[in-house]
Amino acid sequence: QVQLVESGGGLVQAGGSLRLSCAASGGTFSGYTRGWFRQAPGKEREFVAAITWNGNNRYADSVKGRFTIARDNAKSTVYLQMNSLKPEDTAVYYCAAYAGTLYGNHLTLKELYDSWGQGTQVTVSS
Repeated sequence: QVQLVESGGGLVQAGGSLRLSCAASGGTFSGYTRGWFRQAPGKEREFVAAITWNGNNRYADSVKGRFTIARDNAKSTVYLQMNSLKPEDTAVYYCAAYAGTLYGNHLTLKELYDSWGQGTQVTVSS
């Protein structure tokens, strides 16, 4: 059974940085697509970033240039480096995994991801 565990969330001032981690267990993840989504109170869960097994990545326009997704296949871990954080980045951040390769806009569709973590809170104060 696939398990995803996020860590690294917290409280940070606007302009600051955080790095989220998502460790996977219960399978072999080198061929998986890995993604990050977020959900603010009262809003739908939205796409943040994703990375395929071979390193192709995609970002939401709202985070492009500020966030970087990376993966370490040896550790089955994906990271989200978040810089220049804004109050509107405040949300619960979830990592997700798809057992295969997603392409193009499919990378942004939460309905396609097989497994989800429990989420980690990120709060950015103004």
